[in-house]
Amino acid sequence: MDYDLLVIGAGPAGEKGAAQAAYFGKRVAVIEREPHPGGAGINTGTVPSKTLRETALYFSGLSQRGLYGIDYQVKTNLTVRELMYRQQEVVRSLRHVVTENIDRHKIDLINGRAVFEDAHTVRVTREGQPDRRLQGDVILIATGSVPTRPEDIPFTDPRVHDSDEVLELERLPRTIAVIGAGVIGCEYTTIFAALGIKVSLIDGRDRLLAFLDAELAEQLRLQMGFLGVDLRLKEGVTRYVLEPDGVGLELKSGHSLVVDQVLVAAGRVANVQDLAIDRAGLAVNARGLLTVNERYQTAVPHIYAAGDVIGFPALCATSMEQARVAMVHAFDLKYKTRVAPIFPLAIYTIPELAMAGETEESCREKGIDYCVGRAQYRENARGQIAGDLGGQLKLVFRYPDKRLLGVHIIGESASELVHVGLMVLHAGGTIDTFIDVVFNYPTFGETYKYAAYDGLQAVQARSS
Repeated sequence: MDYDLLVIGAGPAGEKGAAQAAYFGKRVAVIEREPHPGGAGINTGTVPSKTLRETALYFSGLSQRGLYGIDYQVKTNLTVRELMYRQQEVVRSLRHVVTENIDRHKIDLINGRAVFEDAHTVRVTREGQPDRRLQGDVILIATGSVPTRPEDIPFTDPRVHDSDEVLELERLPRTIAVIGAGVIGCEYTTIFAALGIKVSLIDGRDRLLAFLDAELAEQLRLQMGFLGVDLRLKEGVTRYVLEPDGVGLELKSGHSLVVDQVLVAAGRVANVQDLAIDRAGLAVNARGLLTVNERYQTAVPHIYAAGDVIGFPALCATSMEQARVAMVHAFDLKYKTRVAPIFPLAIYTIPELAMAGETEESCREKGIDYCVGRAQYRENARGQIAGDLGGQLKLVFRYPDKRLLGVHIIGESASELVHVGLMVLHAGGTIDTFIDVVFNYPTFGETYKYAAYDGLQAVQARSS
């Protein structure tokens, strides 16, 4: 069968790329090997883990922060079935949303494993059915990524998990070690800790999440301490010992510990190992990813790639935009020509963090003269009402013209709140924007105004 576009993978990038082309009248097929569309974003990663976070906050009572005379602690006799019920319902609902979108755009959704035969031909295999050969004028590879599984780690033991498997726990452990303090590792660490599980977080680096503003990264470290996390930085596991009553970890420092379960969050690589991409003239780079240009073309011009399969930033939001830009270029749609140069990042730890733009550290590295303005949730009426007294919004802006350079937030609704600053960043605005506009009261949004006033004081202090 011949198509204008073949998409391999029905995750966020594949779905949106397919819909973009189909919207403009192209004949499109999406090939998905898993039983359900949605990719890791809906089925094993983003949505499940974020739903689990909200469930953990609910069952632990942590979101109440001791309000109304309630002391937070995990409900007794909590089962995994109770914990995962909401996650399963959300995933089921969003799978339906994705399927409806594919149907609405009249896209052929073909279930099976895709293998390249040549640069325009893909063979689809499915157990119990004859193979199908599909040809596409344009091909979009959007197969996502899979967890890295180092050979020296005993993943065959049912107590050792990667980040895709951890949601399949049959029971809640008393203790767990999380190996790797990246975004996934930090998120699961705080979720487990909120559930009353004793968590040891082990990482070889000297600080958490190096891309974050250092001030907020330090606040996250402190919050992990409040949750009882045993954080071990500049540390590594030299040996895994499978014992009858747990998994023993021998550490680089000479220390050791025994835990009920282990989560290894050691990064991810492109999920292309079964595609026979060499037949299409492609190969992964040294990091195990596909290389693309600014239009998301691979080395073979009619084959595009988007999402986790090309690496950083590997976010659902950016993956969707990459695929849209790729298809606009592929079919000369004269529409969306680039992914926005500034994009938001959100880390769904407890508390959550979000950022957009420059950090203090990046400003210093680039030689940018800057100032900072801060506002604390404890001084905000909504923060007091919600009981989040540790949150903070931080603005980084250029001196002396006050042009906004970066927004950094830790606390309640950070992932939503960051978009206010993001729009000012995109418009090239200054912190005066926040001073000039009216914010509802009481809201977290009002922290922008007071962070801007704090920044204005910093400017005046330097000018005097």
